[in-house]
Amino acid sequence: MEEKIMAILNDICGADEGELEPDFDLFEEGILDSFGVISLFVEIEKQLGVKFEPTEVTRDEIKSPALIIEQVLRRA
Repeated sequence: MEEKIMAILNDICGADEGELEPDFDLFEEGILDSFGVISLFVEIEKQLGVKFEPTEVTRDEIKSPALIIEQVLRRA
């Protein structure tokens, strides 16, 4: 499931496979914004069946690929 989450994240962020490091701060680097977060949540729900509400998580809880993976696995 982690590989699928990374593939979704790479697609949303426009990154190549392996380009995003697990602890990379996606917001600080300007790679992910609020629209990107919504798109990410929609794709995760569509492809993995894991539902997120934007109000359920803070920016700090999803600021890196590793934290996004952790949040998805926690809800799966």
